[in-house]
Amino acid sequence: MPTDLPNLLTLSRIAVIPVIVVLMAIDAPGADAAATLLFVLAAITDYLDGKLARDWRQTSDFGRMLDPIADKLLVGAVLMMLVGTHRLGQASLYPAIVIMLREILVSGLREYLAQSQARLPVTRLAKWKTGVQLVALGALIAGDGTAQLIGLGWLPVGPIGRVLLWIAALLTLITGWEYLLAGLRQAGKTPLAGLASSPGTRAPEG
Repeated sequence: MPTDLPNLLTLSRIAVIPVIVVLMAIDAPGADAAATLLFVLAAITDYLDGKLARDWRQTSDFGRMLDPIADKLLVGAVLMMLVGTHRLGQASLYPAIVIMLREILVSGLREYLAQSQARLPVTRLAKWKTGVQLVALGALIAGDGTAQLIGLGWLPVGPIGRVLLWIAALLTLITGWEYLLAGLRQAGKTPLAGLASSPGTRAPEG
């Protein structure tokens, strides 16, 4: 049910996105600190909603559909704000592009496979990718200004975030390729694959 706690946590991750966007647009140390806190809380819900759903046996098709959507909306919004507020240098644009393209690729594969009840399993490496990516984005939202605000001005938060973003992009390439191969294998097993190759028919567009 949409009102189950795990689903409410997922919905809260979507609801907080506009607040994070506004705080990042203010572009001041205090606002960045608040945006970082909200982002960290949203990242925690990403772990909690799945754990609670499994522990309480409240898994549902609605939750499985909503959870990756919430993740991609949050990551996409933050990446665009980082670019729009000039917090990413030109070199850091490339890992951001890789991450966005991978999210679109996996979404398209899942949408196609969902029509035949097939699923892409989440790999352990993909979970590591998500963790590194969230830490990188949190550090980039905070920036050096937030570090100075809380008395950690000696810590190069911005550079750390950019390095982690590159690591996340590398993991993104690896997991994206793995998902693509898995998706193609699954597609070959589904009735949709035969339908797509039949004369006079057309494969669904993603």
